[in-house]
Amino acid sequence: MFLITFIRTFTNVYSTCLIIYALLSWFPGGYDTAIGEFLTRICEPYLKLFDRLNLNIGFMSFTIMVALIVLNVASSLLIRLVWMFL
Repeated sequence: MFLITFIRTFTNVYSTCLIIYALLSWFPGGYDTAIGEFLTRICEPYLKLFDRLNLNIGFMSFTIMVALIVLNVASSLLIRLVWMFL
């Protein structure tokens, strides 16, 4: 049960970080703050996995939305896999 709780908590925290990272793009210099630099370090490696998909429509990028969906689906599958072995 601890492992399932850890996976859910990690997914929720990382999803929140991705959302805040996306919201920082609305503020000039948002990525240059201490929080912005921290979020860039932890979010960019994961988001770079989706750069090849070209998820831009006009000026809108749907990379973070797809990244959140993949994160939640992977989390759900991992929880089911762990649940099967408990």
